[in-house]
Amino acid sequence: MSCALQLTVPTRAIESSRKKAGNRARCLQIRCAFTQSNLSEEEDEAGNGRAQSQQHVVLVERYGNGTARRFILDDEWQVQTFDADHDPTKDTRLQGSQISDTSLSWLPNVVKDFLLPAGFPGSVSDDYLGYMLLQFPTNVTGWICHAIVTSSLLKALRKIKNEKLNSFCSATYGNTCHEFTTQSVLLRTLFADTSDQKFTNFCASGRGCFCCCHQDGIGAVGRLFIGGRFGNLFDDDPKQWRMYADFIGSAGSIFDLATQVYPAYFLPLASLGNLSKAVARGLKDPSFFVIQNHFAISGNLGEVAAKEEVWEVSAQLFGLALGILILDTPGLVRLYPVLSLTWLSIRLLHLWLRYQSLSVLQFNTINLKRARILVKSHVLYTSVPGCVDCNKEENILTWEKFMKPRIIFGVPLEDMVGGDTSVFKVKKLIRIYAKEKYILMVNQSAGDFEVFVSFKIGATSLSVLRSVWQVYWLHENRESFNNLFDWLSHSLLVMEDRFDDFIQQLKGAGWDTHQLNLKVPKEISIDEVGPLQ
Repeated sequence: MSCALQLTVPTRAIESSRKKAGNRARCLQIRCAFTQSNLSEEEDEAGNGRAQSQQHVVLVERYGNGTARRFILDDEWQVQTFDADHDPTKDTRLQGSQISDTSLSWLPNVVKDFLLPAGFPGSVSDDYLGYMLLQFPTNVTGWICHAIVTSSLLKALRKIKNEKLNSFCSATYGNTCHEFTTQSVLLRTLFADTSDQKFTNFCASGRGCFCCCHQDGIGAVGRLFIGGRFGNLFDDDPKQWRMYADFIGSAGSIFDLATQVYPAYFLPLASLGNLSKAVARGLKDPSFFVIQNHFAISGNLGEVAAKEEVWEVSAQLFGLALGILILDTPGLVRLYPVLSLTWLSIRLLHLWLRYQSLSVLQFNTINLKRARILVKSHVLYTSVPGCVDCNKEENILTWEKFMKPRIIFGVPLEDMVGGDTSVFKVKKLIRIYAKEKYILMVNQSAGDFEVFVSFKIGATSLSVLRSVWQVYWLHENRESFNNLFDWLSHSLLVMEDRFDDFIQQLKGAGWDTHQLNLKVPKEISIDEVGPLQ
């Protein structure tokens, strides 16, 4: 026996939610075939279900803007639709999988598509929006400072306007060599009383090109040195080096501001300023690449970088406009102390905003700073903090060498045993650390608690983490043992008993235990070539 089943499906379930008011219902007929006995059974089951007034979710339709609609089949064989955010019968098990951004629901979709990566917020990390919202005013204040510094440089050039052409051309300030044509136009405007022919001949000469590119050459050397010598630092702690980049860039701007007071030393001051800012850029770019890669959890690093350019250019235009307004304010242009104080105030605000934006970042990878926080918490309280709490506690500005307790990695064996190369001490250490990929020794000659660590060949990042755990246990139990080697041996037994729990708690708290940014020093390695007799 066959029958026709009629389902009333509102078309508004299929169309955009913006067109709900103008939609009409339409009927959908589905022809079904049943045997007589099956039909009777279905009618009985429908009657029982009708009494229970149950509803069943058929499907959830999600949209690119993060909203969703739910299609529900009730006991009357009616298909009903609800906005997922307002559905009173929503199954709580589905709430965690729903991706929505209620905080930006007021923003038009066109604007969100222009500013944010596709699929936001599910396509980027949770700290992306908070960072970008703080990054925008940070960049605005940075470009305001840039406008003030540029004004100071131009004033310094005006003070040497009446000197010989060779003097002021040798002091030309620029960012790159290919901008020399633009600089030439600027110099023509500033030094209108100079003969155009003489100016053209000088700029066309090799001497003129060398003078104008002199500063950029110094800056290039600075970036070359940073990239070649310190390239392995940025993956471990990008927040710290991004902050240091702003400190060094601020120092470079101070040299540029000083050219207005000492125009006779324009070239060395401007060169030092360019060198400082080039070093700052050498620290900034790699650090920010690591941060962008942290945001791109969906493999969309290119799109994240492109959207960052949108925010950066918008901040640049807005910051330069504000800078021009400030420079047009009566009293600021003529008084150097007022101009310097204005720059200092905005620069301090810029540094504070930079610190706040970096503090928002929530890395789930473990570097040495975060490892110290996690290990200390586990040793003292047998628990580890989550990613949010640990990143908040992390001190961005502190160098590892100044943190307590002090740990020195990659120490020669002779220094580790205090210059005493007795067979007893060496054999004792080798026996104690036979199962470990490192050898650890407490420096008894130091006033404060200090530990030496050397790694064996084959040591990994996990070996570094184990050594840090042992260091903190030794630091918290300094008064428990009188014999040094008994102290070390007992710490290894405790670590063997508790370290697995530490790793499990890290995984439960959301930490990435497969990617540990704990590098093993390669300068010195210990190779056990034979068994100990």
